[in-house]
Amino acid sequence: MSTLVPPLFAGLVDDASLLPPGIIGTPEALAAHTKHRDSWYSGLIGALLVPSSLVHLDLSPRGLAVGVVNDAAIGALPAVVAKLRAAGSDVARVEAAVARRGEDPQPGLSALGALAVETPDLDVYAEIPLSWGLLAGLDTVAAQRADGLRIAPKFRVGGLASELFPTPVELAAVICACRDRNLPFKLAAGLRHALRHTDPETGFTHHGFLNVLVASAAASDGGEVAEVAEALAATHPVPLVEPARSRRTEPRPLWVGFGAFNVLEPLTELIRLGLINGGYE
Repeated sequence: MSTLVPPLFAGLVDDASLLPPGIIGTPEALAAHTKHRDSWYSGLIGALLVPSSLVHLDLSPRGLAVGVVNDAAIGALPAVVAKLRAAGSDVARVEAAVARRGEDPQPGLSALGALAVETPDLDVYAEIPLSWGLLAGLDTVAAQRADGLRIAPKFRVGGLASELFPTPVELAAVICACRDRNLPFKLAAGLRHALRHTDPETGFTHHGFLNVLVASAAASDGGEVAEVAEALAATHPVPLVEPARSRRTEPRPLWVGFGAFNVLEPLTELIRLGLINGGYE
């Protein structure tokens, strides 16, 4: 009998196969996503992430749940959402970078706040650089949410340079800052595997998505930065699997999720760790 994905992992992994550096064509990506949505593990899968430049896509045959990831001007997003909805897509989310590293995120946050006012049925995620202006940016997002806007932060925790990978302490401080402001958050980049690991080709040490999940739970329970960082720094499954297993029937705290080019990779790792049982009871 098919097994429902436990609530702790519900919607954890967005399908990022259409985002760079995607290497498969659009028809193949759409067919694969439809297959995922029809599978026993569909509960794990969030939205299909679509770059805003691909507004010509006809996603209507299946009424797919779509998240628009902006790769153009923020001001163009309302038209992008309208075009995709007119084509039959269920667009419930937009995600957009509000600044480059070292830039003031406030103008971009104001623009996204205006979008949230204009389209109140959308969840809006503001990608804020983990650099100067971050805490003030989180204060702004918290104030926008207090005004009733459906906006939340998103952070990039990987990339093509070592400085784009925050340390466990740095990421723990960000998670706790979100906790203190009652802000759910998304993550992007570098979360391919469940456990913290070093990529043998680049030498970069990546955060693990199971680490982030357990760390977010620890923060939600009132843990301080050191405790949250300890969960993020773990490279062995032992200190992570049981805390995750004990919360499998509960909603996931704080962390909304992340995107993966191949959603079967995180699924396979969760099965190997015994946190999802592979489709049968």
